Amino acid sequence: MTESVTALFIGLCTGIFILVTTKGKSSHLFVFDEHLFFIYLLPPIIFNAGFQVKKKQFFQNFITISLLGAVGSLISFVIIWLGSTIMFENLEIGFLDLKDYLALGAIFSATDTVCTLQVLNQDETPLLYSLVFGEGVVNDATSVVLFNAIQRFDLSHITSTVAMQLFGNFFYLFVTSTVLGIVVGLLTAYIIKKLYLGRHSTDREVALMILMAYLSYMVAELFDLSSILTVFFCGIVMSHYTWHNVTEKSRVTTKHGFATLSFISEIFIFLYVGMDALDIEKWKFVSKSPGKSIGVSSILLVLVLVGRAASVFPLCVLSNLFRKSQSDKIGFKQQVTVWWAGLMRGAVSVALAYNWFTMSGRTQQPGNALMITSTITVVLFTNVVCGLLTKPLVRFLSPQQHTQSSNNMSSELSSEMSLFLPVLTNREDQKQDSMSGSDPHPNLRMLLTRPTRSVHYYWRMFDDAFMRPVFGGRGFVPHVPSPEQNSLHERLLPA
Repeated sequence: MTESVTALFIGLCTGIFILVTTKGKSSHLFVFDEHLFFIYLLPPIIFNAGFQVKKKQFFQNFITISLLGAVGSLISFVIIWLGSTIMFENLEIGFLDLKDYLALGAIFSATDTVCTLQVLNQDETPLLYSLVFGEGVVNDATSVVLFNAIQRFDLSHITSTVAMQLFGNFFYLFVTSTVLGIVVGLLTAYIIKKLYLGRHSTDREVALMILMAYLSYMVAELFDLSSILTVFFCGIVMSHYTWHNVTEKSRVTTKHGFATLSFISEIFIFLYVGMDALDIEKWKFVSKSPGKSIGVSSILLVLVLVGRAASVFPLCVLSNLFRKSQSDKIGFKQQVTVWWAGLMRGAVSVALAYNWFTMSGRTQQPGNALMITSTITVVLFTNVVCGLLTKPLVRFLSPQQHTQSSNNMSSELSSEMSLFLPVLTNREDQKQDSMSGSDPHPNLRMLLTRPTRSVHYYWRMFDDAFMRPVFGGRGFVPHVPSPEQNSLHERLLPA
């Protein structure tokens, strides 16, 4: 059982306990606020995702990730929108208009890949992990951008002009949000490296990184940009430049501190979703027509399955056409894993549904209550059922490539090296100069079969010549011990 499923069960048990103690009057301690989710809970999760990502793998597969995350989300959005419009007519749901159906497409095109990422190992299956991880982030950003566009535009009469405006607005948000995150990340690296603001102080260095990351998110929200993309790329830039400019103690603190904040936010979200599933106020409206509720939930679940399949498999085939090496192609079993990882719906879908169908977290109309409960039903079903089956499915589709003995040996070695590597350097950066990823001295066959002048090679040349001398990074910042190490060194010096 994964951590997210465990948190859901704990939330359900908590809701049952509150129901019993309040004699059926309430099942949660507070009212869900989507602004609380987007402003306080989501930023640590997305920032840590960018901060911990293996950058080389992510950007090597960036085109495929963009196809699955952006284009795939649009395909899923269209299928869910059109499918719900057609199939809901048979259930005689008359309270939904065009914008409501479009909002449903955006709500249920947002995936949640946390369960699958908890099972996958990015060292054993780097391509698969990179695709699932990167696609999840881009997918969430795309869904939120679509949702905001639906709220902003007048879609009572969809024309080619309105469609082009939607596409142009999406492209503008994608580019400007990415640039904003990169700029704030570079600014943070420059401040710590050149201006010495808070330098040599762990408290100030960590505080500056956290505040600047949160600043990028809030600025994006202020200008109606995609704050998810902004803080994600801010995390990538900070891990590439800023992380190497701080002291060793600050490196350890940031790496574990950001991961801890992200974990707490994820668990809190799943706990609340579990508690909110037993909200009496919403289920009272739905109890009058249980058949309609089951029908809506079933239709949405089928559309999620179909939309996911229609987006993943064709786009993976298209991506394989541009992959020359057979080993780099996405196999069918990997495609099934990517498809399965995107079936689960999570907190983003719940937050968007609350934003559209409730007023200040309260459900006042039976129709809106039906859509909220259906969303929670789909989220619970996909997370519990798919979450419980994820580990055996991934193990079946992606068997371990190493024997048990080699796994034990590597785990022992990694446990010993983990005491030093996170402190001294980023493991990702150690592998970037290696062409093979494992052997620093490639043989003649590898030199003949793999290009020596790749895009990554030219980026490293540009990075080492222009970027790192200004913004810092591995190998371009002198070793700076922490204040505690300085005091220890002074005490050891002979009098």
